[in-house]
Amino acid sequence: MLSVNNLNVEFSAKPLFSDVSFVINKTDKIALVGKNGAGKSTLLKIIAGLQNPSSGTIGRPDGITIGYLPQQMKLADETTVVNEVKKAFGSHLEREKEIARVSTELAERTDYDSESYHALIERLEYLNERAEIDNSVNMEAEIERTLIGLGFDRKDFNRATNEFSGGWRMRIELAKILIQRPDILLLDEPTNHLDIESIQWLEQFIQKKSKAVVLVSHDKAFIDNVTHRTIEISCGKIYDYKVNYSQFIELRRERVEQQMRAYENQQKQIADIEDFIERFRYKATKAIQVQSRIKQLEKIVPIEVDAVDTSRLRLKFPPAPRSGDFPLIVDNVGKAYGDHQVFDNATFTLRRGDKVAFVGKNGEGKSTLVKCIMNEIPFTGTLKIGHNVKIGYFAQNQAQLLDGEITVFDTIDRVATGDIRLKIRDILGAFMFGGEASEKKVKVLSGGEKTRLAMIRLLLEPVNFLILDEPTNHLDIPTKEILKDAVKAFEGTVIVVSHDRDFLDGLVDKVYEFGGGKIRENLGGIYDFLRNRNLTSLTDLEQPSHSSSEVVKPAVEDKNIEQPAQPAKGKQSYREQKERERILRKARAAVEKAEKEIEELEARQAEIEAKLAEGDASQENIDAYAAVKKETENAMSRWELAQQELEELENQQ
Repeated sequence: MLSVNNLNVEFSAKPLFSDVSFVINKTDKIALVGKNGAGKSTLLKIIAGLQNPSSGTIGRPDGITIGYLPQQMKLADETTVVNEVKKAFGSHLEREKEIARVSTELAERTDYDSESYHALIERLEYLNERAEIDNSVNMEAEIERTLIGLGFDRKDFNRATNEFSGGWRMRIELAKILIQRPDILLLDEPTNHLDIESIQWLEQFIQKKSKAVVLVSHDKAFIDNVTHRTIEISCGKIYDYKVNYSQFIELRRERVEQQMRAYENQQKQIADIEDFIERFRYKATKAIQVQSRIKQLEKIVPIEVDAVDTSRLRLKFPPAPRSGDFPLIVDNVGKAYGDHQVFDNATFTLRRGDKVAFVGKNGEGKSTLVKCIMNEIPFTGTLKIGHNVKIGYFAQNQAQLLDGEITVFDTIDRVATGDIRLKIRDILGAFMFGGEASEKKVKVLSGGEKTRLAMIRLLLEPVNFLILDEPTNHLDIPTKEILKDAVKAFEGTVIVVSHDRDFLDGLVDKVYEFGGGKIRENLGGIYDFLRNRNLTSLTDLEQPSHSSSEVVKPAVEDKNIEQPAQPAKGKQSYREQKERERILRKARAAVEKAEKEIEELEARQAEIEAKLAEGDASQENIDAYAAVKKETENAMSRWELAQQELEELENQQ
């Protein structure tokens, strides 16, 4: 359908890639991969017709439509969301005019056997086919389905586009492109501004409704789910694999191993030739052989190994003091901006070593609760940071806090301690600051580069409670793996705010879902959470989930407590005393209830342990043991909170 022929691109006389050729077929779903700076975005722009190559051509059939979503774009702010998306249907009128023109021309012509007449017939058939497809789609319904799928509420439809952040306006542009149903869809990092539910919706759209797709993404799960062909740009060349990304990784590893063996053999051959030349250079009897070896050496084409392997680089957080058993206790916490209640009645406890994810639609309060934890904004309720907790916080605006006047290397050198100082350049290289880039001043870095630098700094700080707010947005897949391995090995407590399922998979053991003003706890990993959501057919975070337990504490109105307007002093003291006794009884009852629950759970755990000890290690018993162990841990945290409240009340006497 579209062919790329002998493409060459140079910047400042330095080749980016050369002799690139491949074909995009009608139903291809292609992942375009490679290191940052390899030329992925440049290639998309050339295919879209927005940039010219140094040489080579793009073969586009007449009438082919291309939709292109870049990473960054200038967005119009002149109308409402729904009216902006309606612009996607503007091509309908132009098509109708062309159909009328071609029909009139065919009626007037009599050269029925000419090539131009047959070309007109084919054009009319194509236009009618496109019109039939588009007319089968209800415009209003399609706009609504697409916008809701990308995370908008119906109440947002008539809001002005300039009221939305850049990320939400990119979603508007994505909606316009998807509605047009182009023959080829070019997407450059489309998931950077989407939450998990919107990414899943986009996956289903691409799988079921789109035609050819070429996309660049660092979301491994996303590209695995939607593509079946992988084109890698490496060392200025391309490698075309008819497999998805995970299979490509295995094939690529084999290819690099073969290249490495060939490279080592070539280096040995070169060393042998050079040794022969050096030994016999000045012997007249060997002059012919020496000249032959010199010519042989000149003809050798150096073998390149496609990429430096950083998979063995392992980062580890420096040791930090041990925190208390409960680094974070959230009790009836709420946050509102004016009349808008972001969330309310949030109540949960994190144990030392917990690794949890905050997920949900943008704007539902994930980053807001993080700011409450960091005490950056006021809130209602009680939020307690545990004993000896040292927080390492990576915010989305963390890059703004870096010192712009020092170099990249110095930024890391000032926080690195111990043996890690010997690996600073390796670490910088793994995060794409190798060579001369490490000597750049921070102030000249791009936003994405500053974000990566801030992440490296955080990795080297001695903390025992890590909070990461969208840490992977500017990291490529290998770098994300390095970060993920470091966080998995981290012995402290972790909160991750992220929409990257592959990053969260195997990293977190609990998911807190934000939506509809509530925060709901889901035990298990990110895919357990997603499977539960699919089982209950929930597509909107604001719907209650039967598979999750709400971590909210509803207010209970005690009708037995009188509230006179102006009580006498003596009566007020008496009532205060009775109220205090009632609260103490309630606190003691909560402790006793938690203790009883723990006893019951420990008894159940002992029963299952006995079965396992007898050799009955069925999957059912293993799953039951894991579940009751998790329930026991949660009951212990509830007991700890209840006991702490009771002690505080008793100390007030």
